[in-house]
Amino acid sequence: MKALVLTEYSKFDYKEIPTPEIKNGEVLVRVKATSICGSDIHGYDGFSGRRIPPIIMGHEASGVIEQIGGSVTGFQVGDRVTFNSIISCGVCRFCRNGLVNLCDNGMIFGVSCGEYRRDGTMAEYVAVPERILHKLPIKVTFEEAALIEPLSIAVHAMFVSPLKMGDKAVIIGAGTIGLMLLQTVRQAGATQIIVLDLDEHKLELARKLGATETLSLKGEEAVETIWKLTDARGVDIAFEAVGVQPTFDTAVQAVRKGGCVVMVGNVSKTVQLPLQKCVMQEISLISSCASAGEYAVCLDMINAGCVQLGCLISKVAPLKEGGEWFDRLHAAEKGLIKVVLQP
Repeated sequence: MKALVLTEYSKFDYKEIPTPEIKNGEVLVRVKATSICGSDIHGYDGFSGRRIPPIIMGHEASGVIEQIGGSVTGFQVGDRVTFNSIISCGVCRFCRNGLVNLCDNGMIFGVSCGEYRRDGTMAEYVAVPERILHKLPIKVTFEEAALIEPLSIAVHAMFVSPLKMGDKAVIIGAGTIGLMLLQTVRQAGATQIIVLDLDEHKLELARKLGATETLSLKGEEAVETIWKLTDARGVDIAFEAVGVQPTFDTAVQAVRKGGCVVMVGNVSKTVQLPLQKCVMQEISLISSCASAGEYAVCLDMINAGCVQLGCLISKVAPLKEGGEWFDRLHAAEKGLIKVVLQP
């Protein structure tokens, strides 16, 4: 099969490699669409240390079942599917309690981090355990299904938050996750949703997708404006979808007393916490990691037209051109949000 292989940092080879052999309980999926994640970009240049070459990257994908292994009963050849990015073991205490995102033995497609190496979806075929597969509804395209994983992250963040109908929210960061959070939070009943980013193209999209206000501000100026927009009350919930010190600070300063900061972004390994403010104002901090069983909900949302994903796809390109698109995304080219590759 053909695959896009990261042979050294910032360098890809599009080449022929052996097709994966499936094990008992697995299926072979012919990949129809795979999208480039921000974590792939951080791995591509070596920043994260979680894509040690050589590796086939990619964990956001959809396709068609080409072959079925032994003991597979719920799927058949020809089924249109997507699958969880985390290969959970299904037997540890976290998996048994539905917390597959915290699996003790979990691996992520397209990651090689020293602890394990698992080739990903930027190839013609990928072997997938049956337990993490999901059939696609007829109305859901392969390209939309390749964005299920980031959508599930947004839905999970909303589920772990204390969001109630009528709440005021701020979303910091209007990248893929932030724009999906916007749509998810709007569906959940938030009546005021303020979106912060420094990219006007992303803010324009946010307005089209239902943001009540958008701000191209940062720091104290952003906080002051948020408080003005909320009648000096502050927001009930801040979704921090970047993960660096300045945006974390903005999130904490933007919430009201008794409010909540949901931490979704994690670019920085550490941030400093304003402890006294958080304690004296009973500000809750909630971490949201990946997703834990939200794929079915996401598929229903897309099928019902509750979320728009097509507008987030900036380009659909052949897999063999993937190296070029990694370069352009790494350079933060204006107007690019999500790039989908087709093997």
